[in-house]
Amino acid sequence: MLQQYTKEFRYNIRLSVPVILGMLGHTFVGLADNIMVGQLGTAELAAVSLGNSFVFIAMSLGIGFSTAITPLVAEADGAGKKDAGKSALKHGLVLCTLLGIALFGVTLLGKPLMYLMDQPPEVVTLAIPYLDLVAFSLVPLIMFQAFKQFSEGLSQTKYPMYATIIANALNIILNYLLIFGTFGFPKMGIIGAAIGTLVSRVVMLLFLWYLLNKKKKFHFYVTGFNFRKLERRVVNKIISLGFPSALQMFFEVAIFTAAIWLSGVLGKNPQAANQIALNLSSMTFMFGMGLGVAAMIRVGNQKGLKKYTELRRIAQSIFFLTLLLEIGFAALFLLCRHWFPTIYLDVNDLSNQADNMEVIALAAQLLLVAAFFQISDGLQVVILGALR
Repeated sequence: MLQQYTKEFRYNIRLSVPVILGMLGHTFVGLADNIMVGQLGTAELAAVSLGNSFVFIAMSLGIGFSTAITPLVAEADGAGKKDAGKSALKHGLVLCTLLGIALFGVTLLGKPLMYLMDQPPEVVTLAIPYLDLVAFSLVPLIMFQAFKQFSEGLSQTKYPMYATIIANALNIILNYLLIFGTFGFPKMGIIGAAIGTLVSRVVMLLFLWYLLNKKKKFHFYVTGFNFRKLERRVVNKIISLGFPSALQMFFEVAIFTAAIWLSGVLGKNPQAANQIALNLSSMTFMFGMGLGVAAMIRVGNQKGLKKYTELRRIAQSIFFLTLLLEIGFAALFLLCRHWFPTIYLDVNDLSNQADNMEVIALAAQLLLVAAFFQISDGLQVVILGALR
């Protein structure tokens, strides 16, 4: 009985691992920033947390909206309609670019809210210039998402992974040079982290387009766009799929963002602890997101082929795989909840020892809570992927 589902595990994993690694890239940028900025102090870590909370809300809308491209491309590919697949990418790219610009503007307009949210003054002072640069990175990030979702719709999940790996490696190098001022570079603190994030996301977009363009199979799709000729039918289709997905991701992220803001009212240490727990749980959530994309691709293909019995069996196999994976993550959070926070802090810094110990204790409690919602969080995002 179980074999009809488990025999799909290998293909599901092979398809989803590059997607997961690509999605982890978005959170890994935050992980690298948090760990490296955390060495400067808890105020700097809290400032990155506050700045990123605004960016994450905007990013969730962009990433959620872009997922509309994948099922349209997968269905067109399953039906052998290359022109329809190219049209989905063209219209999706235009909409994602416009959305990225709009979200950048709205994020900047939201900066004064920091002063009205009863956040620690030293944290707000540090967060404002950081937010200016990271908010601009939303434009290349959401454009990258359009190409990423298109690539995954054609079951080419490795190219986005390669682009993400290159971008994250560059981000870590720039962080090391600019945050701490090594090898003669200026010591810029968290501004250096923001510059690293912006540059790495521009490179990520350009590198993915380069990979797709040089491959003969994909060259047709990513070149020769006529952006002056847009079809209202395709635009409406993408919006009808993307808008609910964007709202779904927005409400999920907004709940966690509200927790960041509320923790800031309590002080810089609770805010830093909340950021650690949120960053770790966000990384495990990306595994569910990746499996959700695998569900979108495989269900979309079977829908294009009109094989509805296979569609049901394949979807259920992905649900089962997700359940097993999320149980493992829950156990990991339970067992390692006191050790994980030490990765983010300089525990040997005696001048900040009291702050660090408080942050570790608070983060361990929050990770205990995070362990309990792993299963439901992972399953719901995979089910939503299949429904798309």
